[in-house]
Formats: sequence, structure tokens, C-alpha cells
Amino acid sequence: MSEEQKKLLEAQLWNIANELRGKMDADEFRDYILGFIFYKYLSEKQYLYANQLLETETIKDYLKVTDTDDLDAIREESLLKLGYFLKPNELFSSVAKKGNANTENESNFILADLDSILNSIEQSTMGTESEDDFNKLFEDLDLNSTKLGRSTEARNTLIAKVLSHLDKIDFALEDADADVLGDAYEYLIGQFASGAGKKAGEFYTPQQVSKILAKIVTTGKKRLKNVYDPTCGSGSLLLRVAREVEVDDFFGQELNRTTYNLARMNMILHDVHYRHFDIKQEDTLEHPQHLDMRFEAVVANPPFSAKWKGKDNPLNENDERFSQYGRLAPTSKADFAFVQHMLYQLADNGTMACVLPHGVLFRGSAEETIRKYVIKDLNYLDAIIGLPANIFYGTGIPTCIMVLSKCRVNDDNILFIDASNGFEKDGNKNKLTDEHIDTIVETYRDRKTIDKYSYVATLDEVKDNDYNLNIPRYVDTFEEEEPIDLETVANDLQALESNMVETDATIVDFCQQLNIKTPF
Repeated sequence: MSEEQKKLLEAQLWNIANELRGKMDADEFRDYILGFIFYKYLSEKQYLYANQLLETETIKDYLKVTDTDDLDAIREESLLKLGYFLKPNELFSSVAKKGNANTENESNFILADLDSILNSIEQSTMGTESEDDFNKLFEDLDLNSTKLGRSTEARNTLIAKVLSHLDKIDFALEDADADVLGDAYEYLIGQFASGAGKKAGEFYTPQQVSKILAKIVTTGKKRLKNVYDPTCGSGSLLLRVAREVEVDDFFGQELNRTTYNLARMNMILHDVHYRHFDIKQEDTLEHPQHLDMRFEAVVANPPFSAKWKGKDNPLNENDERFSQYGRLAPTSKADFAFVQHMLYQLADNGTMACVLPHGVLFRGSAEETIRKYVIKDLNYLDAIIGLPANIFYGTGIPTCIMVLSKCRVNDDNILFIDASNGFEKDGNKNKLTDEHIDTIVETYRDRKTIDKYSYVATLDEVKDNDYNLNIPRYVDTFEEEEPIDLETVANDLQALESNMVETDATIVDFCQQLNIKTPF
């Protein structure tokens, strides 16, 4: 699919989303439209796979299969291959056709059918390997919500209209080399994030930042055994890593239930097999779900300075993730608690890159103790990258990327990059262009000092700064003003004075000609 066709698909999906836009908030109609797109994707996958199984049979079109034994056989194979099963009359196209029936003899009421089918998808996975991945996946699609319409008929009409529009779009799933739908889904998530205000930060990391994190943790590698995000949101950051290198398995954890559902859908829509991802829903700091595992790459955009239980939970004092550092992160700021958690999960050959507020670089007390331990005792800190302000949804604060590794090549220094001035305006936000991203990544990989942009600091220099990592201490971005030529300024002032005298004389002459008083 060409770039032009891709843009057309994105525009079509966004226009369909706008059918719901006037009915509810951005984050609410997001759940409906993305849920319906996901249902269509599952249906088309089922249809294509079933037709493959029917190639040697008399009936080769799955929509025409009625034999019970044939359906049972297709069901058994589908659960192994796809992880779920849909009957022919449960496919998206069948429901969309019924919802838009015009004949008097055929009912176009589909709400009950649709609700039953979405439940049936989940029920088909019960007792199988994919059960956890489909459990309550459609729970946010409340087809009886009055936000869709005050009456049952109004809700039915609206949903039928949306399904009809979606049914006309070709997702090109036959093209195994293209990820058209995955790209379009990412586009929609980004569009919803731009209109969701503060809530956007809960589920989406801007693609430009995701690119940087992904490129950093894959530096020098062609394949990753696994990648992990402890605050995975919609899963976009995990999937971004897979665009840089081949990734065997994806792991993530997300606190928000709706966002957790979105992440699982996103994985499946990007054709990640259910056996190759494991997304859990829980509080990562209080109830970590993958604690016995170690990951080759860790990426994260944790909630900035979130509250956590810290010392209010006595168990944290002896938790292996936090106990060796001497202090617990303050209850009012969990930033370093997330860093400690990620370091604990990082494999010995692993690299992690996470987005944090600038305060982690210089705040004192417990955070200073933890920061010093990470640098002096562990020597895991590899680089600090300062980003421009106002590039994240929901906040305008400047942020930084902290890169840590347990297998540092350059273990006698720390790289500082000040990329805070490299951005373009994008409406009321700032954004990084591909050129800005490439400059950051190349500077990180080349590990070089560039005047007013980057600096390779020795560990002794960092020690002399009392382990304060504030970027201006290392990267001098001060621009000297050009020297002022006082003689030139004096000559300019004389010329202005001369011009004023001539102008005053002209005004006096005009006033005399008009026989009026002069203004001075």
C-alpha cells in the first residue's frame, strides 16, 4: 500500500470516528471506534484463515459453511492458530449487512446480536492458552449506553451506520508484509490522544519520543529476546521497539483497565501472536506481575512524579527492588521507584531508557541517595538526554530520557545531551522532527562532545558535582551577545537627532502656512 493509500485509510477511519464524536468525550468514543475496528480485524482474520482450511473442500467460502462437523474442525484449528473463533453468522460483514437491511421482511436490529457476538469471542477462548489475552476485552463497549442515543432504535441506527462505513474499508490483511491496519490504529490512538487533554498521558507516548527510546535500547542489536514496559499504556512504545529490530516476546503492565484492554487489542492488531505477548493489569510498584523475569530491553514513560505508598507500606523496606539503595523514593514522587523497579527487571546484557521529569536529576534527600548509589555503587547510568518542553500530552514540563545499562561499554563516563532547543512548533505543542531524532540518536551512539549540545563527563566530574545531574552543569548552552560598537551607536544617535531637527522645522513651516499654533 502506498503512502497516499495509507493516508486515505487513516482519513476514512477518522471520519467514521467522527460519527460518534458529537455523542461523547474523545476518550469515550475512542473505545467504541477502536473496539469496532478490532472486531472487524478479528472477523477478517477468521474469514481468511477459515478459507485457507477450506481450500480442499467442496465449499470454499466460509460464509456458506453450515455443516456442524466442518465448523467444529475450523473452530479447533482457529483456537490453536488465532486464539479465538467466530462462526460465519458472527463475522463483521454479516452483522453490518443485517444492521443496514432495507427489506420489510428482514429485521435490522443488531444490538443484541452484536453484544452476544462480542461475548462469544471471549467465551470461545475459555480454557485455552489465549484466555487471559481475550478476557473482558470488549468490556468498555457498552452498547446500551444512552450516550449512543436516547432510544434503543437511535443506538441501533448509529452503530449500524458506523459498521456499514467500516465494512466498506479494505484492511488489506492478505498482504502479510504490510501492517496497514496496525499503522492506522496507531494513527487513531495518536489523534485521540491529541484531543484527550491530561488523560492522554495515561495511554500514549508521542511517536517521536518512542522512536528515540526504541533506537537507544536496540543500539548494536539486530534481535531482542524480549522487551518490557512496566507502564505500557496502549502498548505503542513496546511495538515501536519491534520496528527497529526483531523482537521475540513482549511484556507489559498497565494500571488503568481501559488502557490495558487497548494495549491487548493493539498487540493483536499488529499481528503479535497471543503466545508472544503478556500484558497484565495491576499496580506495577505494589503488585508487579513479571518479577521473576529479566528483560533484554526496558522502555517506559511512567506517570510523572506520581504518588506511591513508599515507606507507608512496610513491605517496601525489604523489597529486593528497593532495599539496597539505602532510601525509598518519596511517597509524593515515585519516579525513582519506577527506575529501581526497571533496573531490578533488567537483564545483565540489557539496556533501559525511560522518560522522567527533570527533578530526578537534581532533587535532594532520598532521591539524591538513590541517584548517588546508581552512579557510584552500581555504575549503571549511561546517558541523560534533555528533551524540549511541551512535547507530551497533558503536561508542558520539560523532560529527560535516562539511559541505564548493566553492560556499559563506556563505564568511566556519562553522556549528557541537551536537545531542549531542537524542535518545531506544531499548533500549541512542540514536536521533534526526524532530523532532531536522528541527531539525538547519532550523538548517543557516537558518544561525542558537541559544542553547546552534548558533553561526555567523567565519573570524577559527576562526583565533583555531588552527583547532581542537572544538564546545564555539563552542557554549556550560553550564547554570548555580539559586542556593541559604541562609536556606531553614538553616530546613529547623532543622525537621529539631526533628522528630528529637520522634521520639527518642516512641521513649523506647515503650521505657519495653515496659520495655526505649532505643537511645541
